[in-house]
Amino acid sequence: MENRVIEKDFGDLALNMGPQHPSTHGVFRLKLYLEGEKINKIESFLGYLHRGVEKLTEKLDYDQIAPVLERDDYLSPTSNSLGFVNAVEKICEIEVTRKASYIRVLVAELQRISSHLVALGTYGLDLGGALGGGASLFLYCFREREKILDIMEELTGTRFHTNMNQIGGVRYDLKPEVVKKIESLIKHLRPILEDYFDMISNDQIFIKRTKDIGIISKELVQESGGSGPVSRGSGINFDFRKNKPYECYKEFNFDIPIGKNGDAYDRTLVRMKENVQSLRIVEQIIEGVPSGELSTRKPLKSAKLTRPPKGSSYFSVESPRGELGFFIVSDGSSIPYRMKIRAPSFSNLSIIEKLLPGTYFADSVVILGSLDPVFGDVDR
Repeated sequence: MENRVIEKDFGDLALNMGPQHPSTHGVFRLKLYLEGEKINKIESFLGYLHRGVEKLTEKLDYDQIAPVLERDDYLSPTSNSLGFVNAVEKICEIEVTRKASYIRVLVAELQRISSHLVALGTYGLDLGGALGGGASLFLYCFREREKILDIMEELTGTRFHTNMNQIGGVRYDLKPEVVKKIESLIKHLRPILEDYFDMISNDQIFIKRTKDIGIISKELVQESGGSGPVSRGSGINFDFRKNKPYECYKEFNFDIPIGKNGDAYDRTLVRMKENVQSLRIVEQIIEGVPSGELSTRKPLKSAKLTRPPKGSSYFSVESPRGELGFFIVSDGSSIPYRMKIRAPSFSNLSIIEKLLPGTYFADSVVILGSLDPVFGDVDR
């Protein structure tokens, strides 16, 4: 058994958090070296899922991979398949129709809202006594998320892993009855998101537990490869949807919220403000979905499987957690020679070893939750 009493240089006690523990957001182990309640040093251990998804793609045809990747960041499945199909379309020089691009962005932004609602709701539980005891906000957020999942079910037949994106376009059309439900959702969500913002900004327990806690400097973000709300919470104004537009994002008007202090409070506010902007994008999409085909490719047959030319390509999208990139190496066959995923949760989580020392044990859960890691997005 590991000796839990350690050298005085690191503290009085070595305490394990995880890997099976609700406050570590899944399969993640932290070893905290404590002196009283102060953290002097930490060690983090990743890789408890053991799914080997990158290696798995070396045995699948390109046309089979997108649904598998939707299990990575399982709170925003479409972001994974969206990045992958764009990487393949880039190397194959495949164009998609504007209609397909609009539908892709619509689903991605609805799932961004859904993901951020989960982040806020579970964060209330992490903080315990804040936000109505934690459980109130959790139930509110999941109530609204259910409405989004209802729309996903009607649009794609599934509530969660939509299987929407395919190489060359999308599988499902936007029906009039779905458009009506989305219009109702927009009217319903807009005032509720404002209520959530008021709850956060007026809850003194939440403010005291997150303000000036887990401050991440711009320099630390850049050194660690942090992205998404983690970097924008530290004042870095970068979002792939704006700075390196893909799909049809350049056609829409929306803002990129950024924070000032880089603390847990700012990262939470950035996510909530992003929900408002995502709602703006969704509203613009349903006001003017162009006509056209759903895909530029004909139905697949065994002889017509995607076979990119020899070479490589890299493509990044802005997932709810940041830069989600796919690097593909093709040998000219219908199966990737190699694929590497640049997962934002992994890079954001690497900050934790520099962030926790000097803080208190009670703050460790607050800081970890503010990074919003999804561990399907971490383990390869």
